Amino acid sequence: MSGADMSLPPSTLRRLRHLLAALGPGLVVMLADTETGSVIAAAQSGAHWGYRMLPLLLLLIPLLYMVQELTIRLALGTGKSYGELVRRRWGRRAERASASVLLLSCLGALATQLSGLAGVGQLFGIPVWQTISLLGALIFLMVCTGSYRSVERTAIALGVFELAFLAEAWLAKPDPAQMLAQLTQLPLGNHDFLLLAAANIGTCIMPWTICYQQSALLDKGLTLADLRPARLDTLLGAILCQVITAGILIAAAVAFGHGGGGASLDTIPQLAGGFTRLLGPAGGRLLFALALSGGALVATIVVCLTSAWALGELAGKRESLARRPLEAPWFYGSFALMLIGTGALVSSGVNLVKLSIATSVANALLLPAMLAGLYWLASRELPPALKPGRGYRLLLALLFLLIGGFSLYSGIAGSLD
Repeated sequence: MSGADMSLPPSTLRRLRHLLAALGPGLVVMLADTETGSVIAAAQSGAHWGYRMLPLLLLLIPLLYMVQELTIRLALGTGKSYGELVRRRWGRRAERASASVLLLSCLGALATQLSGLAGVGQLFGIPVWQTISLLGALIFLMVCTGSYRSVERTAIALGVFELAFLAEAWLAKPDPAQMLAQLTQLPLGNHDFLLLAAANIGTCIMPWTICYQQSALLDKGLTLADLRPARLDTLLGAILCQVITAGILIAAAVAFGHGGGGASLDTIPQLAGGFTRLLGPAGGRLLFALALSGGALVATIVVCLTSAWALGELAGKRESLARRPLEAPWFYGSFALMLIGTGALVSSGVNLVKLSIATSVANALLLPAMLAGLYWLASRELPPALKPGRGYRLLLALLFLLIGGFSLYSGIAGSLD
């Protein structure tokens, strides 16, 4: 058989190239979703409650996909970002309110990421200010010298290091019998458990993940022809995101509570210490540092880009990575200000774990309003061919009400304890 006979047909090659060209935004946003806050919430859950939070993490996979899939429809079906759709539907005042909520969420998320990266630097004896200054400069230079596609490739390459958490979960050798027993022991009346449940939901579905993916799809130049590969991209990313998060919980359950729970964590060195006990002083610390840094760096890029896009839209200047810094000073200036301001906050010595849990719970409290806005826009702004059918709309409404109500109740009940 000749080489020509063994090659793929031209139509198959075209479909494959089309698929590969459309992949990226969904995977990047999901890798960013497995950020420092997710690591801390999942590790706290495993250390304090063993495997009891595992069902929630896995049940969030379909919900996470459904939420982000609506952003794909809105981006490709309308050609507009989330902020632009809010302005068109409800006016300037609503757009400003939505952008304010988004920017607050981004600020808390960015502070969490930089604090996590600073904590990793401290593991190796590097002062906080040096870590923050170096990383801030490198991230800004990367964004200034590349297009969206080059930034996307860099983010995916960094996110690959998150797979180290799966290796740690496997090497932890959890007890299957103990895991199964705890899956039926859910303390839903315990305020601490509810607070961590709200934190896990709040680190899964966030304002900046919704807005980023919608803007990224537009910045990449995707169209309705890319709808199917964009959905596949997001589905694979959602599964990967929550499986990695589950791996963190399992490893922490074994490392800190020997599967039974009861431990509490306060700092990045404490988190690293548990993984060091599992894998040894050198391997455990290195794997933890790589995995945490990978997610935190991707999230830092995503959060800064989201903020810059949002501020640009408020000013009526939809600028992007396709333009050079001198051609889009508002975009790159906003990006730099986010890095500098949050870097200064982190260098002041803010408590990472408390900041992370507070940010996650705040996201959970905002979740009902976010889901309501997304549902309304999908029902009103999409062209008929892309609008969810009646049955799917009812399913979305039911799921959004359930998860929104539970996150609101968990966040309030847990915070009042």
